Amino acid sequence: MTVRTESVTFTSEGETLRGEVHLPSSAPEGTRLPAVVVTGSWTTVRQQMPALYARRLAERGYLALAFDFRGYGDSTGSPRDLESPVQKAADIHQAVTFLTGHPQADPDRIGALALCAGAGYAAVNAAGDDRVRSLALVAPWLHDATLVEALYGGPEGVAQLMKTGQDAERHWRQTGEVTYVPAVSATDPDAAMYGPFDYYLNPERGAIPQWGNRFAVMAWPGWLTFDPIAVAPKIHTPTLLVHSEEAAIPDGARRFHDALAGPKALVWTSGTQLDFYDQEPHVTTAVDAAVDHFTATL
Repeated sequence: MTVRTESVTFTSEGETLRGEVHLPSSAPEGTRLPAVVVTGSWTTVRQQMPALYARRLAERGYLALAFDFRGYGDSTGSPRDLESPVQKAADIHQAVTFLTGHPQADPDRIGALALCAGAGYAAVNAAGDDRVRSLALVAPWLHDATLVEALYGGPEGVAQLMKTGQDAERHWRQTGEVTYVPAVSATDPDAAMYGPFDYYLNPERGAIPQWGNRFAVMAWPGWLTFDPIAVAPKIHTPTLLVHSEEAAIPDGARRFHDALAGPKALVWTSGTQLDFYDQEPHVTTAVDAAVDHFTATL
């Protein structure tokens, strides 16, 4: 099925968010389609994994929205490149609002598909937004305080990052200058993600010109204290998780799934975290599972 896209804008807390709606070319004008908000991993822009998944959903008959969060890509907002779970969850809420008013979206059949860190933000929104009728989380990064300590060097490592972030925020408030480090680097140990993460560093994959590859250091406290697992008992929306033992923090996915209050499914497959972003057969496996889930629940 061929896909067409339309450029769109909507607002979130006074900022203008830009994105694209992907939908089947064959959908007649006036047709109301099930609609999905698609979001990706932290620090990313819409042209990375969100656009790929949105296009694949449109090929399967869905209207799918991929957009830039405030402070990222083509959207307005400052500080730039601030990884704020609170702001990103609020932006997803406004993306749902936008879809409820789109002439080809069925306001009673809106879902969300989110990858990696985006899964936590989509989960927080779904916990308080009954307009989201179905949730699909692909390779979800879902942590709590215990997992944060395991991931970031124990209590001492977390405390150091918290202090670094607090100092950076204080500097910004006093001077207006934002302290940045690379979002991903194979050579700079101060990067938010330090290592040979090919998706982010390979121009044939995710290292696209639209992605700035930087992380506002003052975001560390908000990220490290973010606990999407805690909202799982408040989620009654039918929820699918697609994950693998080789992907990021599978224990977080299990804890989140176990705590969900509503209908739920957990699909275990194979592949590393970055495989789910753009590699086959992992993308098709995830899309097939999401489409089956949305077909049954939207």
